[in-house]
Amino acid sequence: MKYSELLNPTYIQAAQKQTTPVIKISNLNKSFGTQTVLNGITLQVEQGENLVVLGKSGSGKSVLIKCIAALITPDSGNICVLEQDVFTLKREALAELRKQIGFMFQNGALYDSMTVKENLEFPLRRIKKEMSNKDLLQKVEQTLEQVGLKDTLNKMPSELSGGMRKRISLARTIVLDPLIMLYDEPTAGLDPVTSDEISNLILEVQKTYKTSSIIITHDIACAKTIADRMVMLKDGKIYLEGNKAAILQSSDPEIKAFFK
Repeated sequence: MKYSELLNPTYIQAAQKQTTPVIKISNLNKSFGTQTVLNGITLQVEQGENLVVLGKSGSGKSVLIKCIAALITPDSGNICVLEQDVFTLKREALAELRKQIGFMFQNGALYDSMTVKENLEFPLRRIKKEMSNKDLLQKVEQTLEQVGLKDTLNKMPSELSGGMRKRISLARTIVLDPLIMLYDEPTAGLDPVTSDEISNLILEVQKTYKTSSIIITHDIACAKTIADRMVMLKDGKIYLEGNKAAILQSSDPEIKAFFK
């Protein structure tokens, strides 16, 4: 399929109904110097599921999702996203595919010099160039309302709490209505109550936008709340994979220690 067809409504509807994996990773390998970070990862994400990826620091979790978004180039292996082989696409085609991928960075990656409104408008102005100022404002307000922060429209990021910045970061990610969401430690640095709020928002995004998601997290409470399926990485390899119930009930000492 040509990149120009990716945003065709007919294709998007078909993608939402398809049984083919939304993301399919085959024998993915990545090293930095002498350090092997990903070692033969084979994994897939089904339509509409939340896949939580667990593992200790340095196990390759964040590198994995950065490879999916083509922010990092692997040494070998394949990644297919919406049936597109990511690393064979030309620049323009890859740019079109990325429009269907929302990436929520761990630090939020908000522009400190822009208001909340301007932060959300920024991706829209780049990608939805046909939108009028009125339509832009309506879309921004609608998205902020979905994360419960419509009254922050004209505030600066520095005026917001950590939890509010996470919500705004999520709003900026979903403002383009992506089919796929990649979350890198979405609850990092938050208190338990705020973490629960973000976890519930992730579930709401899944329900509202019918997204397929990979969530990188160390937050066990978050993982238990949002996961349909879990994968644990260890030393760059998949140590264990299964549905949430199977993982939580595992008698494996490594798994039990992780969930203490």
